[in-house]
Amino acid sequence: MSDIVLEIKGPVAVITLNRPAVLNAWTTPMRNEIIEALNGYNTDPAIKAVIMTGAGDRAFSAGQDLSEAHDFDGDRAVEWVGEWERYYATLRGLSKPLIIALNGTAAGSAFQVALLGDIRVGHPGVRMGQPEINSGIPSTTGPWIMNSMLGMSRTIELTLTGRLMNADECKQIGLIHHLVPADQVMSKALEIAEELAAKPPIAMRLDKQRFREMSEPGFKDCIAAGRRLQKEAYDSGEPARMMEAFFKARAK
Repeated sequence: MSDIVLEIKGPVAVITLNRPAVLNAWTTPMRNEIIEALNGYNTDPAIKAVIMTGAGDRAFSAGQDLSEAHDFDGDRAVEWVGEWERYYATLRGLSKPLIIALNGTAAGSAFQVALLGDIRVGHPGVRMGQPEINSGIPSTTGPWIMNSMLGMSRTIELTLTGRLMNADECKQIGLIHHLVPADQVMSKALEIAEELAAKPPIAMRLDKQRFREMSEPGFKDCIAAGRRLQKEAYDSGEPARMMEAFFKARAK
């Protein structure tokens, strides 16, 4: 079974994260599959918009699969940041509108990916946030994305507490654009995708290009910081210790 499911619905491509047993947590190979699909859609003139969602009803994605990251040392963590740079650069470079259909929790890097989408649709059971600190992982791309959308004060609070916001809070502060019943999330996302697919494609591409240009310096800075800070964190052994405690608690 593939880690992602790809569908074409008229001018709209749908990517479904397909590891529901682990809350659609992603690994490097899974992200590479997504990158390949996005690159294909970006050059396909028949595709005018993209939706990303998750399988099941519990999570869009829990973010990084901790079982993959558990044994990283500092050097592997630096390589890992480079993998995230490629993934995020692909999302940022998409010339077609990207709609995130939130079918449940979006945590950590999945929260960040959701914010890199253009429009987000969720339901009242959605929770979103940046809990990396609870796994001993410093957050570098997350604060960059959150600060640009929410400001420094709320970014600090969310990063240091690691708490997840409920759907009402996310809607109130502009992170969820459309809040609908759970069984209407995909239909609403398709409605928005089809509306955006009908927009003039050159203007759409240039608008998205400009948004990317405006945020590129911060993106480069957070990736450089990520290499430096993740190496220090993983060389200390703290992430491995925190993840081990998490696995033991989950096994009880």
